[in-house]
Amino acid sequence: MSVPPSLARVRRLITDGSCAALSLDVFDTILWRRTPRPTDLFAVLGARLVRDGRCPDWVTPAAFRRMRIVAEQAARRADEALGTEVSLFDIWQHMPLRIFNADLSELVHAEVLCERDFTVPDLDIAELVELAGKHHVPTVLVSDTYFTEEHLTELLDRPGLGALREARIFRSHQHGLDKTDGLWEIVLDALDVHPEQIVHIGDNAIADIEVPQELGIRTVHYERLDERFLAVLEREREPLGLEDPLGDHLDTDEGDFGLTSLRAKTLQRVDPGAQTPVRTAWRYGASVLGPVLTGFAEWVAARAHESGIAVLWCPMREGTLLSALINNAAQARGWTVEARPVWLSRHVTSLAALDPADAGSLREFVRQRHGLTVRQLLQALHLRPGEVPPLAEMLDTVLDNDREIDLISDVLTETAHLRNRLTVTVTRIRERVVRELRRTGMLEEAEPALVDLGWGGTIQFFLGQVLEQAGTGARPAGFYLATDDRSTRVFRAGLRIEGYLSQGGHPPEIARTISRSPEVLEQSVNDFCGSLLDFADDGSPVLGPASDSEAQLAQRRAVQDGIREFQNQWYRYAEDGWPDLTGTARHRLANILVSALKAPTAEEAAVFGNWAHEDNFGSALVTRVVPEDLVPAVPYLSPGDLADLTMRDAFWPALLAASDTRLAAGARALADKQVDPGLFEPSDEPAMTRLSVRTGDGEWQDGPGRRVRINHNGLSFARLDFRAADITDLALAIPGRPALVRIDWVEVRALVPGQAVPRVERWDKPDDFAGLIHAACRWLGGTLFEFDGDESAIWFPVGARMGAPVTSGQVTVAFAMLPKSRTGLGGRPPSAPRLTRVTSRVREEYRTRGPVGLATSAARIAVRQLRSGK
Repeated sequence: MSVPPSLARVRRLITDGSCAALSLDVFDTILWRRTPRPTDLFAVLGARLVRDGRCPDWVTPAAFRRMRIVAEQAARRADEALGTEVSLFDIWQHMPLRIFNADLSELVHAEVLCERDFTVPDLDIAELVELAGKHHVPTVLVSDTYFTEEHLTELLDRPGLGALREARIFRSHQHGLDKTDGLWEIVLDALDVHPEQIVHIGDNAIADIEVPQELGIRTVHYERLDERFLAVLEREREPLGLEDPLGDHLDTDEGDFGLTSLRAKTLQRVDPGAQTPVRTAWRYGASVLGPVLTGFAEWVAARAHESGIAVLWCPMREGTLLSALINNAAQARGWTVEARPVWLSRHVTSLAALDPADAGSLREFVRQRHGLTVRQLLQALHLRPGEVPPLAEMLDTVLDNDREIDLISDVLTETAHLRNRLTVTVTRIRERVVRELRRTGMLEEAEPALVDLGWGGTIQFFLGQVLEQAGTGARPAGFYLATDDRSTRVFRAGLRIEGYLSQGGHPPEIARTISRSPEVLEQSVNDFCGSLLDFADDGSPVLGPASDSEAQLAQRRAVQDGIREFQNQWYRYAEDGWPDLTGTARHRLANILVSALKAPTAEEAAVFGNWAHEDNFGSALVTRVVPEDLVPAVPYLSPGDLADLTMRDAFWPALLAASDTRLAAGARALADKQVDPGLFEPSDEPAMTRLSVRTGDGEWQDGPGRRVRINHNGLSFARLDFRAADITDLALAIPGRPALVRIDWVEVRALVPGQAVPRVERWDKPDDFAGLIHAACRWLGGTLFEFDGDESAIWFPVGARMGAPVTSGQVTVAFAMLPKSRTGLGGRPPSAPRLTRVTSRVREEYRTRGPVGLATSAARIAVRQLRSGK
């Protein structure tokens, strides 16, 4: 077991004889509490006194905590105090003793017992004390405390701290001076050694570091909560239906289960020499994912133990890490449970469950996949293009609309030959899956239990169908970190499915947040390989390519190292009576994870935003967690826009917001209901950016709309998806109401049939906008427009620009708007010169349609412009 870097130097000083005395602070150095703050222990004490009948039940834990804090403040101000230093007896004299059913000494002793129950010896410090004893280096304790020496002796009488029985104790109350006002001088006089021969370890930056350093004492700052971790704790104030986790909501039996202190202690072990991104990733694993996954692993092992399940099966790629965490938990708790990795994936199980004779089943198989091309579909189905001649000309077509999906499904199932080929293929894949599961021993149980991160239970659902079709009689169970409402189909299939943080979409806030932005969690847990695509004839897994760069691979390893380090520390301290994480602790762990997903720090955004994410469901799609095309949109986003972004827009909208401190602050304030959403509205009357599409038959169809908002920069943003078989034009009603609008840029990303990569067209210059068709709106010059009504729109000839009608895509617009009165009263700014408008329109026709198109449309353009006054 490695030691924290801050203590490594002290060990060298002790062993090489450079230290004549080891000095230690007591609280948060030798002993740490299983509560977030020292004063949180008072709430636990109050609950205990009520439970034991020594305090009236109308005194809540929160009220008692406040009462105890005020009593200490009053005692330190009292004239009879020896300076500002007081004893625990002095403090209790300022409590309302008449309401308690116990005398003063009993109440004081109750507090000491509570402290003892909730304080934990620091094992790293204990090892250091033992090392000092072996090298005959005396240890002294220097503490600002209201406890008597007898109290401290009782608190320090623990296994592992036996070497402290002979230690001299210097207490602030004993001498009437604390460490900042003279106690250190007393220590130096009593020890009769040169200051530089003493090494002191403590957590207080002034009392334990600054003041003794001025006297020449060598010091080590054993920092409990560093600034970065304080920021993490601050974001965890969001209640999720609970009380403030840093305030009064504590389990009155277990405090906060030691999570805050142990997370802080684990963070002390970060490698200071690692590169900043790697350190950030390691800290995320140690302080966020480590506690959550330690709790999950312990819960899974406990549920298996209670259910008599001897073996748990963890699908790869998560299986390597999850099985190790579960086995560590089972071993530490003494449960006869073993977890094993097993090769399974959503893609393979859904393929093995496919009904190849049913076009509807094939359609659903394709619809579940995003960005799948015809070529990739044929590869997944083990078909060569030459075997399906009708599809030879569209191999790179992305299956992104219902017409093409229906066409492909019909082609693949319309002949007996192809149906038979598919039946053979699916049957062979199913047999390979079942054969591999038999080889591993997974099918020896009637209810083999899967363990995975979760969300919709997809692997379990399809595996249930596969095992039923294969006639195995086995029905898989599932234990998950969290499941959302998509897992309902697993329940309906009659399969056992349980979730740790959420189950079946409840609690909704937890389930929604985790399943909305799961990518970094999944990437952090996955093994360092590609996803399972198939099994070879010998049963070996056929894997897709891994998308990790060297930097991402190093950061993912660091996250996993941090996760393992937290679990190591957790079970290092686990002993009889140590709280487990299988019950009410899950609420705190859910808050840790949900808060991290909702409010990532700027450092986390800088690291995780660059991670690549694989679609992992049959297609070769790989995207960044923060897509590059959205980065320029950040200055235009308002907090409400983040909620409008879909999974395909941004995997983790909050991570996008973290790159702009004002956007992040606004999103947090809106989520906490500290500001009215109307603050980001352009006027009292809501407006919508609306999209319409025109298809090859000349007909217009209404598309989606997005609420217009104005952010802290006075800017607005909208992104709208469109999908049809042959789209030629888009009409964009940008403000959705009468308004003056400055359009900074419009970008269209769309798929052209036969091309696997989206085409991108951008309009951001005056000439780009001048030549477009302006329906019920006027171009004022530059990129300024006046929109007359709700339906006023600009037409974008995407089919002509991209050389063919498009099938799907998205349009993004960044703009600034000034609402106008609907009455039409008030002055109107002048339009751009007529000649400029006509010239620009002709130029656009030439660019999109060429000389022939220009010759046939020039007169029509001029007549339309002159008649309309546009």
